[in-house]
Amino acid sequence: MLVTEFSTEVVAASERFALWEGATEQSHMRNRLRSNDHNDFRARMRVLDLAEVQVAALAYSHLEIARTAKLIRQSDPEVYLINYSLGGEGIVSVDGGDTTLRTGDLVVLDSSRPYLGGVRADPDSWSHVTVQFPRGLLPLPEKTAQSLFAVPISGRSGMGGVFARWLTDLNARAHEFTPADIPTLTSVTLDLLASVIARCLEAEESLAPETRKTALRTRINAFVEQHLADPAMTPQTIADAHHISLRHLQQLLAEDDTSPAAWIRHRLDLATPHLNARTIQAIAEHWGFTSPTHFSRLFRDTYGISPRDYRNLPPKACANRQQPCAE
Repeated sequence: MLVTEFSTEVVAASERFALWEGATEQSHMRNRLRSNDHNDFRARMRVLDLAEVQVAALAYSHLEIARTAKLIRQSDPEVYLINYSLGGEGIVSVDGGDTTLRTGDLVVLDSSRPYLGGVRADPDSWSHVTVQFPRGLLPLPEKTAQSLFAVPISGRSGMGGVFARWLTDLNARAHEFTPADIPTLTSVTLDLLASVIARCLEAEESLAPETRKTALRTRINAFVEQHLADPAMTPQTIADAHHISLRHLQQLLAEDDTSPAAWIRHRLDLATPHLNARTIQAIAEHWGFTSPTHFSRLFRDTYGISPRDYRNLPPKACANRQQPCAE
């Protein structure tokens, strides 16, 4: 199992804070913790273990964290810790200076550098997602990443938004992954983070070509999902939105043995298992299509068949995956 679920509510109220201290020391690193709710500390944690990379969602009402110079001298795993705030209010303090963290902010922390942090949130909802991994895994020069230490990065738009959405999906789909997915999940997570940092510092030339490609594919993925119901969306508009040529888009997707049209079709494939149980108009509305006509046109353009004709296909017609197939 890649996922571990943990809750302090498995013990008596008076024992919960101590249980949390021990659990987070094992899952993350040793810090000095304090909470206004230490007499009854309700907290949850879900950890997705990707070998060297760990993604964890946490929920609690109030917690203060101190990574002190003394603790660093005693034990330092030499890791980066990326926090993505999902709700509540946060603060990070370095060298006496305080920085407020809002919902949607990302922040890079380093186990080898002292800092103070604090969060106030709703214990019934995930307050933030953290990513922890050895510093040497990040495909960026260490001095480049260090320049953004404890600096808020917006996860509400741009590459920060793409990375934040990726982390949200990792948490939401944590139980769906298998050990075979670990290399891909690890690679995409690190490449997206490197792209976020490089974009913030206008240092994208320091990224390896494969890292840039991974980030671009993920950005295109998010763009298509957001604009699938837009009648004006075509392979050319996708290319234009990402400042690349149509030929470049075709080459990029060809490396995954697909094409722009087939890639759009893959998004529509998500709905096809329900076509026999729901009306075509209901499917269109599910995907945000206000015009059933546009949905039918896009379906025909990408599949070469109308949704209505698809319903009449015999099962063997889609056995070779050349037609859209219900699962």
